[in-house]
Amino acid sequence: MTLAGTSALITGSLGGIGFATAKALAGLGCDITLNGFAEPGVVEACLSEIRDLGVRARYHGADLRNSEQIAALIDSAQQAHGGLDILVNNAVVRYFGAVENFAPDHWDEALAVNLSAPFHTIRLALPGMKAKGWGRIVNMASIYGMFATVNRIDYITTKTALIGLTRAVALEVARTGVTCNAICPGTVLTPAIEWRLRQDMQRDGTSFEEAEENFLSIRQPSRKFVKDDNVAGLIAFLCGPFGEDINGSALPVDGAWAAGRG
Repeated sequence: MTLAGTSALITGSLGGIGFATAKALAGLGCDITLNGFAEPGVVEACLSEIRDLGVRARYHGADLRNSEQIAALIDSAQQAHGGLDILVNNAVVRYFGAVENFAPDHWDEALAVNLSAPFHTIRLALPGMKAKGWGRIVNMASIYGMFATVNRIDYITTKTALIGLTRAVALEVARTGVTCNAICPGTVLTPAIEWRLRQDMQRDGTSFEEAEENFLSIRQPSRKFVKDDNVAGLIAFLCGPFGEDINGSALPVDGAWAAGRG
């Protein structure tokens, strides 16, 4: 499978699943535009790692809370690569708290980054994809787009709505050569999750392995964290030739977590 001659924009791609996706696509020959917030040294290190895979890589620091900056991001990516073939909406913000205590500013920011930004990137990238008769759009939803939990009103709402956006777009592009799918990862061992586990260790006097087991026991039946590279691998598959008939799907990568929800 090769993606040589194609280009991709991945939002929120300076770490985690976003950067793993950039590497997976670059490894298949796809030119990459990275996006996100980080120190200049981190940006340069990410660009260097992608370029070492033999493709072109560039960075655009658009703030996805701002629709004008989103338009500049899409325009820049299209001009730099002679069009945009693959769009991965991965950027996310999230806060924690009960709905009655949830800060309105946090709610507005989550709606802007998690939901409105994918709407804007899709509406701006889609005409070029349709003109080529080929394109791949992947929206990073979450297992929490398939069911709810407490104290995460912004994340639950936006990830659920993102699946709806995915389905609506998929129907509109069904005869164009473009596909639009959502990925729904379970729990990934992010720095934030590792911090929570270490807090549990201090509170309960457990080892890291015991804290990990306790954390995952009410989530993923696999008792393993989802790996960034495995999510990235699924995205790469969807962007390749064997993904052409997968459209409008919400695909869990969750160690059977959703399967147990009935």
